[in-house]
Amino acid sequence: MNAEVLIDSIISGLLLGLVYGLAAIGLNLIWGVMKVINLSHGAFIALGMFSIWILYTSFGIFPYIGIIMILGLGLVLGIITYFGALHRVIDAPELSTLLATFSVSLIIIGFGTFIFKTNPKALDFSLGGIEAGSIVILGTKVATGVISIIFTVLLYAFLYKTRPGKAIRAVSMNRTAAELMGINSSLILALSFGIGIALAMVAGALIATIFPFTILSGGGYELKSFVICVLGGLGSPIGALVGGITLGLIESVVTLGIQTSFVPVLEFALLVAILVLKPSGLLGGK
Repeated sequence: MNAEVLIDSIISGLLLGLVYGLAAIGLNLIWGVMKVINLSHGAFIALGMFSIWILYTSFGIFPYIGIIMILGLGLVLGIITYFGALHRVIDAPELSTLLATFSVSLIIIGFGTFIFKTNPKALDFSLGGIEAGSIVILGTKVATGVISIIFTVLLYAFLYKTRPGKAIRAVSMNRTAAELMGINSSLILALSFGIGIALAMVAGALIATIFPFTILSGGGYELKSFVICVLGGLGSPIGALVGGITLGLIESVVTLGIQTSFVPVLEFALLVAILVLKPSGLLGGK
């Protein structure tokens, strides 16, 4: 194996892993605060992809500026989705919230298929590349990795340095005790779901700057997000980022020796292995 090819794969895997981690952080946050498995995660990732495509192709908005708009859109859609689909069943058995989020996913994919069909879309823009010998790293991949880190740092600062963030952490630790302290748990749960959806849509928008996509593309990234959450530890945002980097590196390096079509098999095998060997994840306890 050529050393330069290996280095190129490692760098690409690291940068892609960062955006995988950002997508998984949204899923992990919702689970950590609400104990809800969000099966609409992939649909919202796809919605982020099409949102950035519309902003760029129809309104000429530069993608990395459009991402700020998508963050706000995702927050609003997440809060609306919480009150429309989850609020009444949040204390019901887990199957109820599972079916509620799955229904939201079907609605998004159904409308998306009707409006956009299933033809692949792509953003026709480029940031050039960074060259080092025969190694060329796309500027869009670098931007995606940097922006993913920025959003992760901002989320960490929000959760630990602001009153709403501290309220989210309090509700995640003990919802009843938080309510006794005067915290409106319904608003906090809605905010948490909104932030999780916003991060998913931002991750989808970032992915769309690199790869072609369809309304069905979110399913594959939803699978990656679940693998990453288990890999890094459920309920741990930093664990999700580490898990994303790990999965990105594994994908990039392993695909040098196997066909890309075997990647989902590898991901499922990794998921099963982690569940059997270390269910708490890489950063979890024993």
